Amino acid sequence: MDFCLPIALQSGRTEAGCDEAGRGALAGPVVAAAVVLPVGFSDPLLRDSKMLHPDERQRIAHRIQKEALSWGIGMSSIDVIEEKNILWASVAAMHRALDGLSPIFSHIAVDGKHFIRYAHYTHSCVVKGDAQYGHIAAASILAKVCRDTHMEQLSTQYPMYGWAQNKGYPTRAHKAALKTYGRSPAHRPSFANISQMDLLV
Repeated sequence: MDFCLPIALQSGRTEAGCDEAGRGALAGPVVAAAVVLPVGFSDPLLRDSKMLHPDERQRIAHRIQKEALSWGIGMSSIDVIEEKNILWASVAAMHRALDGLSPIFSHIAVDGKHFIRYAHYTHSCVVKGDAQYGHIAAASILAKVCRDTHMEQLSTQYPMYGWAQNKGYPTRAHKAALKTYGRSPAHRPSFANISQMDLLV
């Protein structure tokens, strides 16, 4: 039997799933996605994006984009992250993703604990929602694929940090490169503080 996640918190209700990628990275933007899936949508690859191989994420992302009733991507830049802090920059990116949806949904299901009301819609926050509900998982997949692609492109400008592999996250090699080369314009200043970088982690 195929692995199958429910695509709504409440059966029969048209919901938008929402999630982000990149909150814990040292570099690059935070990216969010919002997805409205059709009734009956299922796929054995529809699960938390972190549980998938990159090739699997690409395959299911293509299907989501093709078959979703609506989907949108939002991004918060490094300046927004520094100004608002990463939590509220993530919420701002989610709002931008929701801006890209057709108004065919009546409720928003958000991964995590925090959200700010969007327009007139009701919402629910679900801890580890990307492992429990298909529409949130779909959003997590689109957000990660989009952000990974963005970091791979940035890596061509700053190859010394290995972003094609680590996607801006604090791996040992990335932190060592920060100590050697210093911070790039694509790093988040409050995250990539070299004086506080623990190279043994």
